[in-house]
Amino acid sequence: MKIRTLFVAASFVVLSLSARPQFPAAEKSAQSSARGAESVRFLFPEQVAIPAKKASVVELHFRVAEGMHINSHAPHTKLLIPTNFIVPEKSGINVSAVDFPIGADYSFSFSPQEKLSVYAGEFVLKAHVTAQPGQHLLEAALRYQACDSNSCYPPKMIPVALNIVAK
Repeated sequence: MKIRTLFVAASFVVLSLSARPQFPAAEKSAQSSARGAESVRFLFPEQVAIPAKKASVVELHFRVAEGMHINSHAPHTKLLIPTNFIVPEKSGINVSAVDFPIGADYSFSFSPQEKLSVYAGEFVLKAHVTAQPGQHLLEAALRYQACDSNSCYPPKMIPVALNIVAK
């Protein structure tokens, strides 16, 4: 576990010193998962209809690849990189809050006492959205750090695009 902690700490230092990635394009990962697939995918919805000028909750569904997990939005230690939902300010749309699910406690077989707060499988974020009348494109991103039972990979961002029709 000490090696993993050192890797996470070193990753944090490198990332904090590097330039910010251009938003909302996905960050390029230096490594990919062993399967070569994306660690996390945005599943749905692609479009929602909400009442104009009224606060609405939109559920955003994601899936973590099998055999992988990502740190929750509230990891148990500050050395781990939390999952964040990044929403740029855009005229006509306001995202006032995003509710994250509670992470599941996870531990490695070689360190069963240390619990990590993670998401695995499918999870749902609840975005609190208000929009002016009309059609809007919400371009956001999910930033996460994926790990398997042996390694953690550099943090990534995946784009999340949602058409909002406010009537």
